[in-house]
Amino acid sequence: MMHTVLVAAVAGAVVAFLLGLLTFGVQATVHPHDVPLAVVAPPPIADRVANAGSAEVDIRAVSADEARNLLRDREVYGVLEIAPGQATIRLNPAVNPSGTQVAQQVLTGVAQGAGLPVKVEAPAVSAAERTAPLAVSALLWVGGMIAGLLFVVLKGTTNRWLSALTAAVLVTGSTAGLLAWWGVTFSAQALTFMLAVAASFALLQAGLFKHLGIRAMGILGLLYLMAPAVAGQVPELLNPVYRAVLWSWTPFRFSAEGLRSLMYDGSISTEWWVFGGIALVGLVLLLAGKKAQTDRADGVVDVGVDQADGLPRAESQHTA
Repeated sequence: MMHTVLVAAVAGAVVAFLLGLLTFGVQATVHPHDVPLAVVAPPPIADRVANAGSAEVDIRAVSADEARNLLRDREVYGVLEIAPGQATIRLNPAVNPSGTQVAQQVLTGVAQGAGLPVKVEAPAVSAAERTAPLAVSALLWVGGMIAGLLFVVLKGTTNRWLSALTAAVLVTGSTAGLLAWWGVTFSAQALTFMLAVAASFALLQAGLFKHLGIRAMGILGLLYLMAPAVAGQVPELLNPVYRAVLWSWTPFRFSAEGLRSLMYDGSISTEWWVFGGIALVGLVLLLAGKKAQTDRADGVVDVGVDQADGLPRAESQHTA
């Protein structure tokens, strides 16, 4: 009895530690490092501002045309243009809000340090628009996960891929409806991207449920808990360990940043390949043979009696 009590207590402590490490730890260790910024100013002033950078920011002196290109391509999070008697901060709404917030704070401090009034030029972005990219990613993941889980609980045996794709279409529709209700506008390309993300998530989850059954929730649930914590940040704000171990591969960041980009300037490329690859992995898992599943969602195998020899036999369910 004491052994069981100790094992249960230790397991709870370990799980709590790991969840804290992989979720709240990301937020607790956020600190800017080499945040890319640009300044446009006469050479003496521009050089002085660039040389006054620190480990937190990387400020480069560029021309006005180069600054616009860098901001459009999201290679810098903000641009400070200094003219006689005036400083203008330019921001791109397609950049992660965490990055633009840091950029505005730093560049405002630089301008005020020079004794110049500051004007910020950036399209107005509502709270719903800032929230939408990450929220959509999470909702598309959860929708596919619940559909896959119910397929196991309800003992579905065939057309698992069709169930996944149907769920993807319906979850995309319900999520798009939420965005419309929140007042978020999005293009047909953004809606197509949402459908692609939902389909790739659902196919991957269906493949894992096919081979692991309800135990796949251990993987899918953990991914849901830890991924949004890093996907909502820009890499320059993350602890290097979290950046390498979590941010570098989580699909949530590709879906969030891809949707944010499509909401404002419509240019993505890598993201299509990422989710095409995820969908392919899901299809491979779905087609990779038949894996015996337990009849019941609680993991208990039903035992019957073979009519031929009277010996007990385990009845397993095969999925297609």
